[in-house]
Amino acid sequence: MLIPFYIFSHEKRLPEYNDNEQKLTELIAEYQAILQRLDELEQQEVIGAFDKRTIIDLSGDVINQIAQKYKNVQKGIGGMMRGALIETSARRLKNEAENEAIRNTALRMLKSGKLTVEEISEYTELSVAEVEQLAGLQTV
Repeated sequence: MLIPFYIFSHEKRLPEYNDNEQKLTELIAEYQAILQRLDELEQQEVIGAFDKRTIIDLSGDVINQIAQKYKNVQKGIGGMMRGALIETSARRLKNEAENEAIRNTALRMLKSGKLTVEEISEYTELSVAEVEQLAGLQTV
């Protein structure tokens, strides 16, 4: 399921996709299914976020090169690939913000002194080691 090689199987039909909106819609649907599969593989931890981003980025580059003469194809599939890259970056930023919020909550819990490290771990879903690390940072 290597996307860059997948586009090569459609290369001879790019003029048809470019001129036929229905055919282009079908091609875009195939790429959406591939992107969905990449999401599933990432969620199953078969591939990492970096791998997924690299696959999407390289695929977009290949599509842009092969479809240079076919603006509708480039806009449809290339735009979708760029959108997937933006979504991947946005998801990463969102996850980082959520993790920071959880760590701040754990720090506030530690400062209150009312809960054990184990309880904080349970409530925040951080590991005991992570909470202990935060407790060490708190005393520094």
